[in-house]
Amino acid sequence: MTLPDEGFLDLPPQRLEYRMIGPRPDAAPTIVMLHEGLGCVGLWGAFPEQLAAATGAGVFVYSRAGYGNSSPAALPRPLSFMDEEALDVLPRLLAAIGFQRGILFGHSDGASIATIYAGSVQDHRVRGLVLMAPHFFTEQMGLTEIRRAGKAFAAGILRDKLKRWHADVDGAFRSWIEPWLNPGFQKWDITEALGYIRVPILILQGAEDQYGTLKQVAAAKEECFCPVEVAILPGARHSPHRDAPVATLDAVAGFTNRLLRDHHESDIRPGAGLRSDAL
Repeated sequence: MTLPDEGFLDLPPQRLEYRMIGPRPDAAPTIVMLHEGLGCVGLWGAFPEQLAAATGAGVFVYSRAGYGNSSPAALPRPLSFMDEEALDVLPRLLAAIGFQRGILFGHSDGASIATIYAGSVQDHRVRGLVLMAPHFFTEQMGLTEIRRAGKAFAAGILRDKLKRWHADVDGAFRSWIEPWLNPGFQKWDITEALGYIRVPILILQGAEDQYGTLKQVAAAKEECFCPVEVAILPGARHSPHRDAPVATLDAVAGFTNRLLRDHHESDIRPGAGLRSDAL
């Protein structure tokens, strides 16, 4: 399959919008970017292009169902929505684009999805993870900020900001806020998955992140057996690629270039297999 620069992937029952920058998966490593809880293809801005230029890798970005111009998601979203994205949608997406080797780059909810995937699927094509503002468990300060975002959306302020990015802005917002504020989500915790990851990880965290504390970083360093690099970015909040773009790009490109060089990318290794006790 030759991927056009942009379009839609049909992964029934979903149709997902995407953008592909740089060389295709059969020609070079690919960085697959998984957006935040209210993100989409467009909200990455120019960062994917900058990352492709800095690494020489292809960069694939897509909008999950319910976001951007992708097909709607069934509502209400189940509390297991991130597991479903990681263990059902993502494997089919990687197969559809012809992913052969590269890195998963997740932001916020996207970082959680990448963590679940890498901790559940022994996929030798994935050479490393970049986890930006990751969530491995819920924190009360993060839930407080989500409630604040809900009030801003209800008042119309946040809704107006988001509606240019999402075909169904109300559905996109519900897809994010309803699971997180469900009482049953209070005990959500994926730290067990960290212990099964067998590839290097780079964690990027804004020093002023309003949705998560450095306890998230500490959990990864404690649970992981794989190498974990950490970049704490001064002055950045929950979206370091927007708040500290130069420092974020330097950290991600440096990690990516070291990792892909060290893995001798001409040697393409076999595909994926599920761990028997997958999450």
